[in-house]
Amino acid sequence: MGAAGAGNERWVVTRIGVVGAGFIGGKHVASLRAQPGVAVVGVADPLVERARRLAEPAGAAAYEGWEQLLDGEELDALYVCVPPHGHGAVEDAALDRRLPLFVEKPLAADLPTAERLATRIEDAGLLTSVGYHWRYLDTVERARDLLADAPARLVRAAWLDKAPRAEWWSRQEQSGGQTVEQATHLFDVVRFLVGEVTGGCAVGSRSPDGPGNILDVSTAALRFRSGAVGSFSNSCLLPRGFRIGVELVAPGLGLWLTEHELVVSDRDGERTVPRQVDPIVAEDRAFVAAVRNEGDDIRTPYAEALRTHRLVTAVAAAATTDSGVVDLPAVPVAR
Repeated sequence: MGAAGAGNERWVVTRIGVVGAGFIGGKHVASLRAQPGVAVVGVADPLVERARRLAEPAGAAAYEGWEQLLDGEELDALYVCVPPHGHGAVEDAALDRRLPLFVEKPLAADLPTAERLATRIEDAGLLTSVGYHWRYLDTVERARDLLADAPARLVRAAWLDKAPRAEWWSRQEQSGGQTVEQATHLFDVVRFLVGEVTGGCAVGSRSPDGPGNILDVSTAALRFRSGAVGSFSNSCLLPRGFRIGVELVAPGLGLWLTEHELVVSDRDGERTVPRQVDPIVAEDRAFVAAVRNEGDDIRTPYAEALRTHRLVTAVAAAATTDSGVVDLPAVPVAR
């Protein structure tokens, strides 16, 4: 890590590079800039003007490619905030340099790329964190506490939204489709709260005038190792976000969880618990602390995120077949 000082005062600065200057890259840069002792020193994006707009307020250099960023800066960690199809080579280069990696979800547009990178990461013993930021919501922690004594028996998850404007998003080969690119947050938080999925089925279709070549409606019925059952539905046909969240039903308990609040219905009535934590800020703080060897609150390392990615890619693939069977590998027994 770099050192800076004035007079006799010296402190360690954690130097961060960011690949991808889109919406989520911007969120991370803002979060990192607010942390003491953190410097975003370089931002790379093929749209170099976009990289400059994000880099200049942070006092960072702008690069057109991640190769130039890695060659031009001395980094302590790298944020990879690229579209799904952009994953692979940049992580390989970071692994070659043994740079701790923060990787935005999804891990890739496909499964083989993520599986290959996971093997390299495990072999290298590299510090990683993946941007499933719902896991850092205080409301998710509250939901997990409530479910500890009354495990969920039924799940209903929905991501009913508009199609983002990015051209790559509506191309199956570039985004992996809505299940992989957006609804993956719901699958991940349900895995965290309910446990592993053991099987199920999925269906989907595409409208003639729908966006790109992705399924614009799909739904899956899944069963969990715990005995719970659940449905996951998503659509990108709406003019704006309509319903995005997870309902959980347990004996004597109902929960409605979104990124912003938790609604609890139990024998005492119904109450709404707003979130008190910005989950992106929380995950960035946890990652930087781990890079500095000052904390251990990485909630979704790459290997854990891979479990979610295996699930969403299996569900997305099943929705395109006549049988609709979700083909999952055997789920190992939790240790």
